[in-house]
Amino acid sequence: MLRSFSYVTDHTGFCGTVKNSPSDFIVTEIEVPEHLFRDTHDESLQKTSAVPLEQSSPYLQQPKKLRREPPGLCAEGCGGGGGVPRPSERDPGQAGGNSSASPNKKHHEGEPELKSGLEEASILDSLLGKPISELLDKFACDLKDAWDLENNADAASREFSLGPILDKKNRADLHSAVRQKFPFLVTITKDNAMIVKGNADYRELCQLVTEKETSDFFKFLDAKLENSTFSFEPDGNKDHRKVVHHFINRKFGKLLETKSFTVTGINDQPSMSIMVRFREKSWSRKRSAGGFQEKQDLYTAFTLQKENLETLEAIGFLAAELGVLPSDFSYTGIKDKKAITYQPMVVKKVTPERLKEIGSKIERKGMRIHNIHSACQHLRLGQLKGNHFDIIVRDLKHHSHDSSADLRERIYEAMENVETKGFVNYYGPQRFGQGQNVQTDQIGLALLNEQMVKAVKLFFTPEDTDDPVNNAKRYFLQTEDAKGALVMLPEFKVREKMLLRALNRYGVNHEGCTKGWLNIPHAMRIFYVHAYCSKIWNEAASYRLKIYGSKVVEGDLVFSEENDKSISLNGKVHIVTAPEESAKKYSINQVVLPMVGHSIKYPSNKVGQWYHERLSKDELQMCKFRVSPLQLNIPGCYRPILKNVQNLSYFLEGSEKGIEIEDNHLSESKVSLHVSFDLDPSCYATVCLREIMKCDF
Repeated sequence: MLRSFSYVTDHTGFCGTVKNSPSDFIVTEIEVPEHLFRDTHDESLQKTSAVPLEQSSPYLQQPKKLRREPPGLCAEGCGGGGGVPRPSERDPGQAGGNSSASPNKKHHEGEPELKSGLEEASILDSLLGKPISELLDKFACDLKDAWDLENNADAASREFSLGPILDKKNRADLHSAVRQKFPFLVTITKDNAMIVKGNADYRELCQLVTEKETSDFFKFLDAKLENSTFSFEPDGNKDHRKVVHHFINRKFGKLLETKSFTVTGINDQPSMSIMVRFREKSWSRKRSAGGFQEKQDLYTAFTLQKENLETLEAIGFLAAELGVLPSDFSYTGIKDKKAITYQPMVVKKVTPERLKEIGSKIERKGMRIHNIHSACQHLRLGQLKGNHFDIIVRDLKHHSHDSSADLRERIYEAMENVETKGFVNYYGPQRFGQGQNVQTDQIGLALLNEQMVKAVKLFFTPEDTDDPVNNAKRYFLQTEDAKGALVMLPEFKVREKMLLRALNRYGVNHEGCTKGWLNIPHAMRIFYVHAYCSKIWNEAASYRLKIYGSKVVEGDLVFSEENDKSISLNGKVHIVTAPEESAKKYSINQVVLPMVGHSIKYPSNKVGQWYHERLSKDELQMCKFRVSPLQLNIPGCYRPILKNVQNLSYFLEGSEKGIEIEDNHLSESKVSLHVSFDLDPSCYATVCLREIMKCDF
């Protein structure tokens, strides 16, 4: 994958073999902070967010975006209820409310009450100032008036800007205050400016229930008070209740659940009401003699040692042995296959004792488990500090074009050069599947183009070997008999089995293949798309270095290490100007290139033009980098062109006992190079070695 790609250093290099055996390539993940593993009930430790796989280092991660809308809201148009009775058409007396029979909100001791409208108005005045606050009031009133006009087409597109709000806490307070005072509005942050517009879901619910109920429901939704419930007014119309249930489940089903229960209505007659509550996630409640007690999810942390296994393959083995899903495992990065690797993992729903029981069984698969202990939460991709590598390069010799007799000098020169200048930060060959007939980026491209059947067939393309896994793949491609292929596959091939089960049920067509991909955990689905994005980044980096070299030129993107968390990722990426180029204001180490996605900007020089032409070549010129049928969202990020190696050390050792290494010259193939170093997250040791040795692996 890297053959013919550019280098940043100009030394001659040398030849040698890497990964003669797994013990020649040892990778140890640099541990994440210990507090992430503490068995604690500290609520702050349980709040995590997903981090895209392609993030190159913690300071370049896309910051967690502020909530743009109440969770689950869709920007769909308003409907009239499809012939279902409106509130005024319900049974007599039920358009009002019986607060004693069904209180709208139930609070528990110690939980904050919702703020009153006057309190919210006061907060808005203090955050925005009186003039802007009054303009917001006018916008809200005008929008409500426009909604009352059935033919007012522009109401849905109306927006009002509150201006830039740079302080993160003020933005969060403002989001909450606006929605509490005006539940029919939603707030959106665009480049630090806050935009207010109408909430289409609020308007749609108003077609089904009273406006007071709608307003109270959205205030309840925005407050997200643990254990709180919300009850709609009693409703004797079963068909109407059914439509309200469907509306809430369609819009907020991932966040809320509903049920109907009997209440006392008008004239003490029994009626039915809909109650809403938040779904339980990482915690659940069970009643005991002392009241409610919190039951934490069970997490067990451990260090996985594996040899000659892919990370996902190892997880498949462990999941099958423990009787859990692969998605119950969390880890911070993918490790090399042909190596001995050590990495922290966390598994959910498994006790430390149960994990210890399988130790002897998994050793036969090339795995060992160390440092087993209880944990409080899962790990996240990208949540690592880096990796330490201990590598042996054997069969050292000169390049064929090198006439020098001094191999030792070549090695010293290469080490010093890379330690000083760094290396091109390419994604390594293992990201794309070394030696495979079909590489992961090809599957990712098919998924981005929503060619679901093609992606499945690429996924099941066999290697040129005669073993149970490839025989099963070969059989499936020849017959499309998913059930038969399932029987042939070994149990540990979890991804393949998940896909085949869905294909057996739904068929090998577009719909069936889509459902098949959805059957695979999200982290595995998006892995293929990230592989394609990585391939494009590699090509872009090589092109950038070929045409501009190490000089920083107008139109390049440079990254500012600004610590202000309120500044968006794009806000930290600056386009180099002509005067800045002339003044040599930036160094090549500050230049970044985008990983393609929907939320990044491109260089404004020839490199930006190259990106657009390259995506057009793969028919992605109109790609939104969102694959909705597979729930894949690819915002993109930025990756430095160059990276530095840390803590580099090395020594030469005779390959046979008794061989002495002379000071002046080394005999080819008689010695091996032992090298160790640390790299930042998402950097590849094979890429660093490529720069040192000037040869591809």
